[in-house]
Amino acid sequence: MKTIKIGLMCFFAFGLLVCGCAVTPEKPKGKAVLSIDSNEAVAIMKEKDSSIQKFFDKSYGYAVLPKVFKGAFVAGGAYGKGEVYEQNQMVGYCDMTQATLGFSFGGEFFREIVFFRDKEDLDKFKSGEFTFSAQVTGVVLKAGAAAKADYKAGMAVFIAADSGLMVDASLGGQKFSYESKVILKKAE
Repeated sequence: MKTIKIGLMCFFAFGLLVCGCAVTPEKPKGKAVLSIDSNEAVAIMKEKDSSIQKFFDKSYGYAVLPKVFKGAFVAGGAYGKGEVYEQNQMVGYCDMTQATLGFSFGGEFFREIVFFRDKEDLDKFKSGEFTFSAQVTGVVLKAGAAAKADYKAGMAVFIAADSGLMVDASLGGQKFSYESKVILKKAE
């Protein structure tokens, strides 16, 4: 009983931490670092599996989350920030939060790319709060995996593990927020 209470306290503390995070990096240096990390994540994904190139070539847009941290002790959570591209042009920023419940223990870092088949799918993502259900799953990227992958519900999700160890048999979903790169200031 005590371990469940500790696990729940950790989960809620993680939730409070994530709620205080902004979608868009606040300083130019933060934006530059995120851009470098996103480009590196794309290069690593292409290096792990060159067949992912077909998604870059044919997708209308994609979101790159270069550093996502996932941690759990029974209940778990994940958080990451990224950039959103429309027809290979960076158009905005996104963040992802994830909550899981089930048998989970440990922590890991990973990279994630979400491809959008067409403008309608990307617009749905950009329209505000966007949630993946537990049915939309990511393909763990290794040589040849992208060649067999296809879109589900207008999206294709690829994940590349970076470091850490996670035992996970849980259920959950990912929630995304989007903010345009161009923010118009109101006239005073």
